Amino acid sequence: MKPYKILTIALMLTTGLNIYAQTESNKSDIVQITETLMDYIDGTAYGEPDRLKRAFHPDFNLYTITKEDSLKIRSGEEYIANVKEGEITNRIGRIISIDYEKDAGIAKAEIIIPNWRIFTDYFLLLKYEGSWKIVHKSYTWREYPNNSEKK
Repeated sequence: MKPYKILTIALMLTTGLNIYAQTESNKSDIVQITETLMDYIDGTAYGEPDRLKRAFHPDFNLYTITKEDSLKIRSGEEYIANVKEGEITNRIGRIISIDYEKDAGIAKAEIIIPNWRIFTDYFLLLKYEGSWKIVHKSYTWREYPNNSEKK
């Protein structure tokens, strides 16, 4: 093969690889939202408060309904403070859905704590300053199956 053909093929391959290489700035929004949600899921499961700080907007709050049917609001700062560095829990999380338009999104996740509860989390996310942040979390829970039989 002649040297110019080898050089041409090498340039074409290199150019093709660069087109598909992902950097932080050109990751798809779905990938970025997924990474944000996984920072929340894994940060709580593996005791990594810094991942939670990366996932949540500093002013976010959590909302749920109490057994007495009243609204409970907890600050994100308080929530993150309760996650102890390096404390591994038996939480199992999965993303159920993601939907977004331009710079606003919603997501749903399920967090299972075996032999206790199954939480369903609903998130509002906004993209600003180049990254997606959770700005609101509402959640509910149900008993883990067969949990009531063990009492």
